[in-house]
Amino acid sequence: MTDLEIDVVRIRATVVGVISDTHGLLRPEALQALRGSEHIIHAGDVGDPEILDQLRTIAPVTAVRGNIDKDAWARKLPDTAVLEIARVSIYVLHDLAQLDLKPEAAGFEVVISGHSHVPKQETRDGVLYFNPGSAGPRRFKLPITVGKLVIEKKKVRAEIIVLSK
Repeated sequence: MTDLEIDVVRIRATVVGVISDTHGLLRPEALQALRGSEHIIHAGDVGDPEILDQLRTIAPVTAVRGNIDKDAWARKLPDTAVLEIARVSIYVLHDLAQLDLKPEAAGFEVVISGHSHVPKQETRDGVLYFNPGSAGPRRFKLPITVGKLVIEKKKVRAEIIVLSK
């Protein structure tokens, strides 16, 4: 590897795809939006195990169980997940109202949730709270969305990607 190649490797951002509330529907445009991700997080209400299989064709997947995920296959999914990607600690759960820890005290930089179908990102006490919204069947008048986290030098930038308004 040349010095230039080493520098490029050092500054390359890590892209994490974030999806939630598919409710058994994985739209082709959602798959397209998640392409290029190095990891994908599904924040629950998967609805069908085939969705996770399809996401795994893009990148490794971490998924949690949502309130509609009740079949035998879904019992294998945890209620919460903890992962570290590019030296950033991430806590994943389906319903933010069920958060039973203080993320800042526990050392998490990011909390990912779903459930509300409302895409949202906000930073509180130094922690990014990120909900990618719903990529599944439209509910109410909410947009169809997925999200991405771009991690570079331990800094996280979140993006909501609107697939359909």
